[in-house]
Amino acid sequence: MISTRTARQAAAAAVATHAARRTPAAALTPATATATAASAASAARLFSTSVPASSMVGRKVLKFSPEVSISVEPFAASKSFPSATTQAVVKGPLGTLRMPIQPFVSLDFPPVPADAPKRLLAVAVSNPKEPKQRAMWGTTRALLANMVTGVSEGYMIPVRLVGVGYRALMEQGKLSLKLGYAHPILLDIPEGVNVSIPAPQRILLQGNDLQAMTLFAAKIRKWRKPEPYNQKGIFVGDETIKKKDGKKR
Repeated sequence: MISTRTARQAAAAAVATHAARRTPAAALTPATATATAASAASAARLFSTSVPASSMVGRKVLKFSPEVSISVEPFAASKSFPSATTQAVVKGPLGTLRMPIQPFVSLDFPPVPADAPKRLLAVAVSNPKEPKQRAMWGTTRALLANMVTGVSEGYMIPVRLVGVGYRALMEQGKLSLKLGYAHPILLDIPEGVNVSIPAPQRILLQGNDLQAMTLFAAKIRKWRKPEPYNQKGIFVGDETIKKKDGKKR
């Protein structure tokens, strides 16, 4: 891909060459030379000179209440995060969440007055022009925002069982699902996720870790994915499915 600067230089050179061919060397007065240079500059301005795109999410400053604290602590590299050396620790009224931070991501805390209603957190990367760093810039900021909401307000995900005989109940600390199979489906409840069953066909997932909750909801849903002909299955949140008509004879 040709850079913007190279394109501008090529355009200017082409305009200057074209003008030189049409004008004899003896007729190149100072005024003519100035006009030729102005035409070249005008042609160069036709190309975009915008700055490289940055993350629209990552550059937004994250605001959080004083009851939530965010700190950066050392992290021992693991198989999932071999290059991470630090982690973000978010503490609030509903618990504590941790997330490894990539080495090219930095967390800055702009100063605010002691009586300010909100604290500030700015996320930055060392090279915003690199695609991987630009992608992780916005991802890191979004995950931190989810963590702040989780430890301060919490999350709740409803799950609906739609089908004849479908029901859920708790058995020996596990979630038991009866979905028309010859045996019930037993699922281990992940740590940090609270499961309640207000009705036989309704499950409520509550907790502060949105990632763990949505992953558990997906594991529940995969046993009976919604089908469009009878509109039966397991629906997560406000999920709906458009009804299809069967084959007509």
